[in-house]
Order: sequence, then C-alpha cells, then structure tokens
Amino acid sequence: MSFSASVLTLYPEMFPGALGLSLAGRALETGIWSLETIQIRDFASDRHRTVDDTPAGGGAGMVMRADVLASAIDHAAPAADPRPRLLMSPRGKPLNQARVRELAAGPGAVIVCGRFEGVDQRVIEARGLEEVSIGDFILSGGEPAALVLLDAVVRLLPGVMGNAVSGEEESFENGLLEHPHYTRPQEFEGRPIPEVLISGNHRKIAAWRRAEAERLTKERRPDLSAAQPLSK
Repeated sequence: MSFSASVLTLYPEMFPGALGLSLAGRALETGIWSLETIQIRDFASDRHRTVDDTPAGGGAGMVMRADVLASAIDHAAPAADPRPRLLMSPRGKPLNQARVRELAAGPGAVIVCGRFEGVDQRVIEARGLEEVSIGDFILSGGEPAALVLLDAVVRLLPGVMGNAVSGEEESFENGLLEHPHYTRPQEFEGRPIPEVLISGNHRKIAAWRRAEAERLTKERRPDLSAAQPLSK
C-alpha cells in the first residue's frame, strides 16, 4: 500500500512543485506515493467562495472559517480514514526526524495549509488536527511547510532512496548532527582530505565520524548534545 497524501490548500497549483522532481518525483511517477490536492474554496457556500472572515474580538487580518474547512476535511478524510490530520502551523509541535519516520511508516497524511491570521480553533478541535511546525518563523501560508514535510517523509519510503543505509547515518537519526563529508580531489585549495578517511581502517573511520558528529552537535546544537552519551 502506497503512502497517500491529501493536501487542502487555497493554492493547489503550488503542488507538486519540487516534489515532482528528483527522488520524490520519480517515486510519485512509479506510485510509491500519491498526491491529491483539494481546493478549500470549492467548499464555500456563497457565490464569492468565501473561506475567511474577521476575527472574533477584533484585530488585524482574517481567519479561516471553521465550517468551510470542516467540509473540505470531511471530503478528504471521512471518519474511517486512518491517516493523521495535520495542520501546518507556527505554533505547532516542532517537526523532528522521529515524527517524520512515524509518518513514513503510516498510510499517509491529510495536510491542511492555513492562510491569513490562522484557522478557527473550533475546527482544529472538532476534526482532531495535529498542529505541526517546521521552525520558529512565519511563512505566508502552510504550503511551503507542507512541501518540506512531504519531502522529508517521501525520501524515507521504501524504494525511494537507492541506498536505504544512507538515511540511517544522517543528521538527527542518532540524535547527532551528521559528520563532515569529503570526496575527490584529494586536495582542494591546500585543504587535504583528513588522513584517517583514506587510511582504509574502517574502525578508525567510524570513530572519527562519531567524534566529529559529537563535536558539531556540541557546537551547533547543544540542546541535542546534552541528551547524548559521549563516546570514549
């Protein structure tokens, strides 16, 4: 059974975007995963296809209506649909590699792309939306965040990456940032490849990579480093 993604958006033309290229694009063509886009405006009840209204209590901007969005969600994911319902939101739980792996192991996802000031809280609660954030910054809408989430998930699906082991040694997979990489030429602008990497001693290479991963993690992500037991 392939991974099935349904994206609810006001801008379906933004998809598949970059997901139609490279590994994700080939996997989409071969049916490893599928992508459905749903125009939220199609579920508005007025002739202007209105999906938003002024915020209760006053304030700037507009808010996506609960009734319109609920109808779109019900169309995309009936009650028996086992896929998680995600709302891309800057106030959501930060997306991490562990959650990406959970999603990749599941049947797919229904992804709601918010716009304007936000989404009526009542539809979030009534439809059990899991709010997900890709970082501490604000985007114009949830579409770029949805593309990021799907790219992270799709590359982990069986058959997408040529070498499945590649995904096991990347940043965050073991709670550490990834070690530095080198390739030919052996010397570049006076900078040689570290001697250990061309020594042929796989045990020393593994130890060097672990040490470098720990060093980088301690320097750049001390929050991750604090949770890791250091190697000897």
